[in-house]
Amino acid sequence: MRKHLESVLTMGMIIAIIISNAGKIINDGLALDKLRSSVLRLHILANSDSDYDQKMKLKVRDAILESGILRGATDMEEAERIAESRLEDIEMLAEITLEDNGCYLPVHASIEDHVFDEREYEDITMPSGNYRALRIEIGKAGGHNWWCVMYPPLCIPAACEVAEDKEIEKEFFDDKEMDILEKPQKYRVRFAIWDKIKEIKQAKKNKQETQDDAADYCA
Repeated sequence: MRKHLESVLTMGMIIAIIISNAGKIINDGLALDKLRSSVLRLHILANSDSDYDQKMKLKVRDAILESGILRGATDMEEAERIAESRLEDIEMLAEITLEDNGCYLPVHASIEDHVFDEREYEDITMPSGNYRALRIEIGKAGGHNWWCVMYPPLCIPAACEVAEDKEIEKEFFDDKEMDILEKPQKYRVRFAIWDKIKEIKQAKKNKQETQDDAADYCA
């Protein structure tokens, strides 16, 4: 009985906190959705975790970034459209790069939705969640992956490393989005609540659609 009462009180406190912070949760959640929808991630999966395959992954990374394949894109929709139309070119560029380094593995490129964990990159932290991504799979794609932001073009090749383009950040992201990227600890709890609310709403929507389809079938 006591444990049940404690559980009820704890749940009540959680609900009270959510209600009292509802405005912030909604505003921050909408900002998060806007950020996610304005970013095209680059996601490269190595053939394996061997040192050689991991080096080949980075060779492909450099070739893709240096190609400027999305140069001229003015928004996320255009960037995705360009990438989609040039998937064969991207695959060819990656395979030629591999061949130039004595590696003869096939490459598959696609544009897809992908759920990423929270990822740090130099001074920014990209929140976890579902993003559109240019996904490049080398060979069996069984090795550790490498990620960055393809659009806006935040990642620029610099010698053997890839640097973060500060000027591009300021150009493409507003003050709120930069605060999210630079101070993730402020937002983690609100974002978790926001995503859970969206998950519950989507589950209810799916259930209703299933019921509607069943009713139409029976009719």
